[in-house]
Amino acid sequence: MPTRVKTSSIREMGVEEMRTRVAELREEMFNLRFRNTMKQLDNPLKIRESRREMARLLTVLKEKERQATSPGAPSKP
Repeated sequence: MPTRVKTSSIREMGVEEMRTRVAELREEMFNLRFRNTMKQLDNPLKIRESRREMARLLTVLKEKERQATSPGAPSKP
């Protein structure tokens, strides 16, 4: 069973750490897609896992950036 990155652990990361992880995931997804096209990928579900992890990271990153620009605003609308 694949290990899923939990949102709580993502929220503990710093902004730069999240940006670095997103860059790593983009590179990994490029390689996964390439290997999938060449029929060399063992587990095609890895593409989905990477895509979803990147979406989680980008969502939390956007939330943190939004909080940084408006510290008086509530975190949830």
